[in-house]
Amino acid sequence: MTTHASPVTLSATATLEHLAALDIRGDDAEGFLQGQTSAQVNLADGHFAALTCFCTPKGRMLASGQLARMGEGHYRLIVHASLIEPLMAHLKKFAPFYKVSLDAADAVLLGASRRDAETLADTFGLALPTTAWQQSQADSDAAIAVCYPEESGANSNGWRWLFILPAAEAEKLDCRGDAARWQLADVRRGLVWLDADQQDSYLPQMLNWEALGGISFKKGCYTGQEVVARAHFRGQVKKRLSLGYLDAATPPANGAGVTTDEGKNIGEVVASAPAENDQTAVLAVLNTRPLEKEPALAIEDATLTLAELPYAIERVDPEDLASGVTA
Repeated sequence: MTTHASPVTLSATATLEHLAALDIRGDDAEGFLQGQTSAQVNLADGHFAALTCFCTPKGRMLASGQLARMGEGHYRLIVHASLIEPLMAHLKKFAPFYKVSLDAADAVLLGASRRDAETLADTFGLALPTTAWQQSQADSDAAIAVCYPEESGANSNGWRWLFILPAAEAEKLDCRGDAARWQLADVRRGLVWLDADQQDSYLPQMLNWEALGGISFKKGCYTGQEVVARAHFRGQVKKRLSLGYLDAATPPANGAGVTTDEGKNIGEVVASAPAENDQTAVLAVLNTRPLEKEPALAIEDATLTLAELPYAIERVDPEDLASGVTA
């Protein structure tokens, strides 16, 4: 890694304090994760960082996340920071049956646009990945970079990159970007990072997780797999994630109700972020059952206008995504 006498100033890089990482290490780490996560774990091979989720036996999500392989017997799971302790406590119930350890990673997560991503890649000796969900890692360092899909919308900054750095190395950087800008990009991409208050509330399909390639329907059993598979193959998902823009500058709280002009509650907010023109971009889980008419929607008396998601609501197999990354 290149060393610098003074901090590297990065105006388009934000410290993502709402995200954190959990390290899973040990000879049985792959087998342990295979029985708990919706991802096909061997797809996380150091080149492809797989979206995944953890569920209850009833198929309700305990966490949405992303799984990266750091090295032999070492995986790093990216989740909402509030979930590190409760998810670790949940997984430790199963850990005694495997040779694994679980620890909060001593790492900092950064979100960067291209102009800073190239600087960071050079600083930490990384090849900058250029395909969505592609991972790169320096041979001699724990730093990794993951390419995220291009931000959608007229005000898009294009492709973006998530960097995970050792905390000691991150202290040498002067990051001046706005984390809310990264969160807005996630909302516009229809990507939800569940927090601790949202555990055990949603089937993965309610958050369009299969449309993002976050569920492998080709792997064997994992906790909640039977319910998740049945919901997919029988089409029993009655609520779905939708994108919209709220005529209010202040984001609503997660869980805030979405109501029709007749006062009927048809869903709730799961993520939001300030957008341009005193609006807020919102992701809400809404009833899929057609209404008799297209009603006006509101959240706490502010008008909500639905927008098109940047992906189709259809199954995307992570096996296909991984083959595209490593081809």
